[in-house]
Amino acid sequence: MAGRRDGVRDTQPAAGEAPTWARELLEHLRPAGRDVRRIADWLGRTAHATVALQDAGGALVAGTRLQLDEDLVADLTSGRIASAAWEEEGRHLRLVRVEHPSQAWVLAVSRRTPFDRHAADVVTYTAQVLELLLTARETTTAGHLLRRATADLRLAILQLLMVEDTVAARRVAAGLWPGLLDADSACVYVVESTPAHRDRLAEECLDATAEEALVVRCPAMDGHVIVVSPRETTAGDLRSLVVRHPDTFLGGSARQSLARTATAYGQAVSALAVARFRPDRTAVYAERTHPERLMDPAALRGWTARVLRPLDALPHHTRAELLATTRLGLEFTAVNTAKILGVSRNTVRARMERVETMLGTDFTDVTARAVAHLALHTQINLQDGQAVADPGTAPPGLAELLAGPAVRAWAQQLLGPLDEDARNLRRTLRAWIASGGNAERAAQSLGVHAQTVREHVRSAEPVLERQLLAAGTDLYEVVVALLAAGDLRQPVFAAPAQASSPA
Repeated sequence: MAGRRDGVRDTQPAAGEAPTWARELLEHLRPAGRDVRRIADWLGRTAHATVALQDAGGALVAGTRLQLDEDLVADLTSGRIASAAWEEEGRHLRLVRVEHPSQAWVLAVSRRTPFDRHAADVVTYTAQVLELLLTARETTTAGHLLRRATADLRLAILQLLMVEDTVAARRVAAGLWPGLLDADSACVYVVESTPAHRDRLAEECLDATAEEALVVRCPAMDGHVIVVSPRETTAGDLRSLVVRHPDTFLGGSARQSLARTATAYGQAVSALAVARFRPDRTAVYAERTHPERLMDPAALRGWTARVLRPLDALPHHTRAELLATTRLGLEFTAVNTAKILGVSRNTVRARMERVETMLGTDFTDVTARAVAHLALHTQINLQDGQAVADPGTAPPGLAELLAGPAVRAWAQQLLGPLDEDARNLRRTLRAWIASGGNAERAAQSLGVHAQTVREHVRSAEPVLERQLLAAGTDLYEVVVALLAAGDLRQPVFAAPAQASSPA
């Protein structure tokens, strides 16, 4: 039989069955119903009362504001009493202390009729449910903040590695992950999924690597997770993750020193592009015969030192910052470089423009970018113990470096397949690069449609087995090959105080 007892809704329960109000109250502990405001509204309707939930400072958290005795509220929040009840001007009030992980709250209920046992039970159990809900919410919030802080710390470590500050990166990592960066070298992996699944993917990467790797949600690409690990077994751990999820892809770098994390990251991104077309959806960067390895090491280092000499007068930290930013900026867009480094895109552009000015070159020229890329990636190995050219000997120019028979043979082997295409892909590619990668300007010089230029460049990618439309190492190697073959004019590198001359 349904009925009411002193204004409190209730249904006569069967033996051993909870009353209706209790079942309704427990429903508020379900994930979809965990809201203190909804519980306060429910209590008001169930007890036919006015309800207020406030914190120790008197701020209303849920319900309707009630005039309460401040001393009594202080006694409740301090723990001197657990509850209080009284009648005033025809209103019956009941106050209950609600425990909270960081402070005590007060649940106040005011009604026109007295509180009998059932009404008192509803208030008491509601207070207990609120305690459970607030504790769970506090724990969840604390856990979320801790995970966010840890993720931010991982990103900060990655950003330090990207600018070659390995000492600071190790110092930051040592507090939470002792030994993580003790090795001198590591591999970088990029795991790709959809942006919606990225958080889940990051957690699985942490589990797969047993937190013995630096796992970072990529700040530039929403679907990417970056993993830096010195462990040989990490590749297998991540491959098993890809096997479990058909929507994921994995690209890995060659092993690099920690100071070359940015280089390794570029290799991993390049391998990821290959992985998208492989049945197992994984790829590791293939160490190709890069042109600089075919040049005389001492002569190459002498040339690099001459090209980058205008930067030598800068303080060490400033010079390292500019060089690291420029290396990334030549591989990625200014926006993505800024996200990776944790700075603004204007900062990235300003740093690159400063380098551009000091080197006396123009980074809108793709050949200049390619030559700067060659110098910067040679410079990172300048202190590898190998000899440099005799200080008394004038360093060679770029033309001399590219004139060696090994370099010319490499260039011909790389570019030769283009000549087999009747569309003359090599001519289109040469015009496109000379036009700064602008299809419209290249089309005007060739007397064809811009779409034809784009199609020819895309067609050249599988022939050369290199990405061309995305600026980076692949494109710059092709540019160096065309320079070595005499298909392109050499760019100008001359410090402002010097006369303009080719690099």
